[in-house]
Amino acid sequence: MGEITIRAIRDISVDIKENSFVSIMGPSGSGKSTLMHILGCLDKPDEGEFSIKGRSVHDLTDDELASIRNNLIGFVFQTFNLIPRMNALHNVELPLLYRGEKQQVRREKSIKSLEIVGLGHRIHHNPNELSGGERQRVAIARAMVTDPSIIIADEPTGNLDSKTGEEILVLFDKLHKNNKTIIMVTHQREVAEIASEILHLKDGQIIDREIISN
Repeated sequence: MGEITIRAIRDISVDIKENSFVSIMGPSGSGKSTLMHILGCLDKPDEGEFSIKGRSVHDLTDDELASIRNNLIGFVFQTFNLIPRMNALHNVELPLLYRGEKQQVRREKSIKSLEIVGLGHRIHHNPNELSGGERQRVAIARAMVTDPSIIIADEPTGNLDSKTGEEILVLFDKLHKNNKTIIMVTHQREVAEIASEILHLKDGQIIDREIISN
């Protein structure tokens, strides 16, 4: 910021194994969002090196980064990020549309994805006709529809009541058991503990890497 350098994260060295389930915890301002954006290829680090599946992102163009996100990574956000004027089916179809899939293929894959999250009967409902939990399920279906190997979730239960939040965590556990790598940002200990390990961040650094026995 001007002449002042603010290091959102620093001195981080971490290897996230394929098919693992990792939670990232820390107080506000600890660097959780910045680390998530780098892991999701939404941002590049100003210094250091980040590789995904053995490929360094340092010299990749914006189009190449977008291709990695579309093919390897599914995102789930706290605020769902659904398009209000589109029904559940069309919201889930979007990543496939960007990929250039044919309409019939998009429809079949999207319906299957919605059925997996228990919303096969709600495909024609717009977001304002769905509960918070149903909206998050749509968001998860959208993240799954391209069959990514990595799913990154930012406070996925943050806007949900405890019962609905537990149901969403069950979905993430099923995805992990289907060989997905899950990276979840949360400030809630009880949510983080569904993972097999927790990265604790403070002041932009990993201060602890905790293994969870589930």
